Amino acid sequence: MYFILLVTVFITAVFLVVAAFVIAKLIGPRTYNKVKGEPFECGIPTHGSSWIPVHVGYYLFAILFLVFDVETVFLYPWAVVLKDFGVMAMVSIGFFLLVLVFGLAYAWRKGALEWK
Repeated sequence: MYFILLVTVFITAVFLVVAAFVIAKLIGPRTYNKVKGEPFECGIPTHGSSWIPVHVGYYLFAILFLVFDVETVFLYPWAVVLKDFGVMAMVSIGFFLLVLVFGLAYAWRKGALEWK
């Protein structure tokens, strides 16, 4: 019963998205303007290439930040239900934090946090 409703809603959504793209393509402007295709930087013409290499250290710090940011997302619901679950919740989150601390220590020991 609900499966048919779900499939119907999905097909309707896909149809509406495709219809919107087709209508936009049909009634939209067809001319290409070179100036509109260039990147816009605060009203100043761009100088040089927009593609510059980014140091891989930024990506490593971003990944480490995301790992510990997601950890915070997991800690909040745990703190809310701690009183209801008692010792088992404390042991499980303790193990979770222990794994994260060991991961951080491993990354630190391998020099992942050093800027080279």
